[in-house]
Amino acid sequence: MKRQLPKPHDLAPLLVFKRPTLSPRDRRLAAALTIEDLRLIAKRRTPRAAFDYTDGGADGEVSLARAREAFGDVQFNPSILRDVSTVDTSREVLGSRVSLPFGIAPTGFTRMMQAEGEIAGATAAGAAGIPFSLSTMGTTSIEEVAAANPVGNGGRNWFQLYMWKDRDRSMALVDRAAKAGYDTLLVTVDVPVAGARLRDVRNGMTIPPTLTPRTVANAIPRPAWWFNFLTTEPLAFASLDSWSGTVADLLDTMFDPTVTYEDLAWIRDQWPGKVAVKGVQSLADARRLADAGVDAIVLSNHGGRQLDRAPVPFHLLPSVVHEVGSELEVHLDTGIMSGQDIVAALAHGAHFTLIGRAYLYGLMAGGRAGVDRAIEILTGQVERTMRLLGVQTLDELEPSHVTMLRRLAPLG
Repeated sequence: MKRQLPKPHDLAPLLVFKRPTLSPRDRRLAAALTIEDLRLIAKRRTPRAAFDYTDGGADGEVSLARAREAFGDVQFNPSILRDVSTVDTSREVLGSRVSLPFGIAPTGFTRMMQAEGEIAGATAAGAAGIPFSLSTMGTTSIEEVAAANPVGNGGRNWFQLYMWKDRDRSMALVDRAAKAGYDTLLVTVDVPVAGARLRDVRNGMTIPPTLTPRTVANAIPRPAWWFNFLTTEPLAFASLDSWSGTVADLLDTMFDPTVTYEDLAWIRDQWPGKVAVKGVQSLADARRLADAGVDAIVLSNHGGRQLDRAPVPFHLLPSVVHEVGSELEVHLDTGIMSGQDIVAALAHGAHFTLIGRAYLYGLMAGGRAGVDRAIEILTGQVERTMRLLGVQTLDELEPSHVTMLRRLAPLG
């Protein structure tokens, strides 16, 4: 074999050095290739109580584990020799076009996760052309979110409503959201009482955080979080008065276990925009809500944070779509941690999906830039999965593209 010394002009194309990134945050986020990568960064940078509030579920966290297993048990069935040089990830959702088949779900206590809170989520959503949902338990006001993500700039805001025992206060929030230009009301119906979130109990999760020797010890290696927490506006709920106590106590004090379908009809009559009901967990309730004339339902077990061992929304999806999918939009959340999960849900008939934890992991990992990175990761995964399946548009996704490999099946 003849050998020769390499010439400089031959070596030059092989020795391209990466330009250094000076910002530690930007380096961390660029190295994150999956939502799980963002989760690990978030865990390192966030005090345990705040991180576990996001990361955990109810009781033994069986519902959460099963939801994630359900997506992991999907087999994709690709079609070949299709022109997928371009793909279109947009879709009409509740009256307006969105750029991607997912939006940001409502999350409470968001500024506790990272000081930028809801503003980071809302502005990132607006930039990406997707809806942002503000929770009743949000830590930024209805009006501040609307100003940060204005409709005139393509922003789209949804308001998530818990019905309180004090109905006048509930409807005052609804009125404020309507006046601020929110186009959809997400009525959440799966919290008559708080779920048993044992991580929060063990961590002494309170608003504001309870300082104990364990809390302080856990915070020492996370100075950035504490600096932001102590040098920004004191944490409070934007929609209610200050509270000092556990999260579970707050929920049980606020939320009304007497809410019925009649109350839903009353709410719908007072809201000028679209109405979606979040927390649907049975075919019978989906049927009744379709008959009631709501615009959308969200199949959700609250991210596994309420009733443990609840139905897995992804398992419930095909039967619900078959029953009511032509009458209203069927959305889905719980367990979504990748763009592949989103594509699997769409192929099984979901019209749209919502991400909660995935967005919060990005927020905790890097504020607004972290949320942008989470959306970027999911977008890339959705587009790549569509191409590998051989589809150009979301409407081309069909049940034949996925096989659900169930590990759980009812006996008898």
